[in-house]
Amino acid sequence: MQNATMHTVTIPYFHGETKCLGFMAYDDRVKVKRPAVMVSPAWRGQDDFARQKAVELAELGYVGFAVDLYGNGTSVTDDEAAQYMLPLFFDRPLLQARIGAAFACVSQLPQVDPAKIGAIGFCFGGLTVYELLRSGVDLKGVVCFHGVFADQREGSLAKTAPLSPKAKGSLLILQGEKDPLVTPLDLQNVQQEMTKAGIDWQIHLYGNTMHAFTNPLANNPQNGAMYSERALHRAWRSMQDFFGEVFGVS
Repeated sequence: MQNATMHTVTIPYFHGETKCLGFMAYDDRVKVKRPAVMVSPAWRGQDDFARQKAVELAELGYVGFAVDLYGNGTSVTDDEAAQYMLPLFFDRPLLQARIGAAFACVSQLPQVDPAKIGAIGFCFGGLTVYELLRSGVDLKGVVCFHGVFADQREGSLAKTAPLSPKAKGSLLILQGEKDPLVTPLDLQNVQQEMTKAGIDWQIHLYGNTMHAFTNPLANNPQNGAMYSERALHRAWRSMQDFFGEVFGVS
């Protein structure tokens, strides 16, 4: 990877009978337990983008861990993605259990301080880490990059899970103002739920910014997806400030 001290390794874990393959990155020079940040990928599964984000988080001093939502380290094309994503999108208890298995794995890693775990997610991954927070696991905070928060798709309603009374941590949503996949009502529902539960939340809206603004390969403005280098840098900086605060590190 980027330097000789950056160590990467595949970590197997299970959700029931589904074998998952996490990707862990950490600086081998650090000999004490440190905070971990999970990376939940977009709808294509654990791809190079998600693994690179895990490395970038490790370069910030964390353990980066790209989760495997589909099992066996599966990464698919855009044409195949819906068939893998939709079963999890429409079954939120299943989605919470799948990402919860990754959380349980990370919390047991010898490099990780189990009291300081966070998560980030992109697009569908943003929804996934939001559901992780809602599930009530003991984590410090989650960051959603151009996440999706709807509970329905093409007229079909998802099977939702109630907000756990144990839900804790902080929430940061980083959203493009022109993202067609998120409605003002979606964001309003998140705000209301988090406020009622007493959970600390922030939403940053980036003007003239579309969906997938963190992905340099996004170039489909007709469908509302477009990379923005400026929004990416602003969002990544906000994420660093957020985790510095919730983890209590400089």
